[in-house]
Amino acid sequence: MKVSHVSDADHDVVTAAVAAAEERTSGEIVTVIAAQSNDYDDVALVWASVIAFLAMSVIALFPEFYRGLYDSITGGWGHELTANQWLGTVIAIGVLKWIGVWLILLWRPLRLWLTPRAILAGRVRARAIELFKVGTEAKTLGRTGVLLYVSLREHRADIVADEAIAAKVAPEVWGDAMASLIELVRKGKPGEGMAEAVRQMGVVLAEHFPRGSENPNELPDRLIEL
Repeated sequence: MKVSHVSDADHDVVTAAVAAAEERTSGEIVTVIAAQSNDYDDVALVWASVIAFLAMSVIALFPEFYRGLYDSITGGWGHELTANQWLGTVIAIGVLKWIGVWLILLWRPLRLWLTPRAILAGRVRARAIELFKVGTEAKTLGRTGVLLYVSLREHRADIVADEAIAAKVAPEVWGDAMASLIELVRKGKPGEGMAEAVRQMGVVLAEHFPRGSENPNELPDRLIEL
């Protein structure tokens, strides 16, 4: 089944931008776009556990209130719960809370919204590095590959460069390219955003790694969707 996060026009504009940028540099730019970088199952697990713990803690702190609530529900006809029965009831409530929160967080937009920004950025960065190691690192003769990665649902992007580029270009140098990309992606123009980022990346690469007499196209120009 073909993955499609962007239009054919977006593919064309990004591919053309990569080809144009590489005309002036020995650097090789790879572009990748994904719907999401991580499932954040551990985040859902933490939220479910925290809320379940808080629910049990509140009951433990205010036992008389909840015993009165129990009497109200049973109309005073319920038998007096022993300490063990009360403990079992509290644990059961905690388990039900945990299950309920976990089921609610199966809705991924809410799960993403509840994930701290630092974790989102970290997971996107980790995914970018993983893809870089598989498809870009050491795949060029001069170690001049660079990956531009966009993760749509997290609204995050990252740039990972091979050894030769990283030695000459500090990560903050890519800041303008990233800012342009994010601005256009937020406006619903991911193809244009990636193309503009590629153009600015090409300017940086041309400065440090100008095109040589031999300039083989060692990595694909096309936009890769995951």
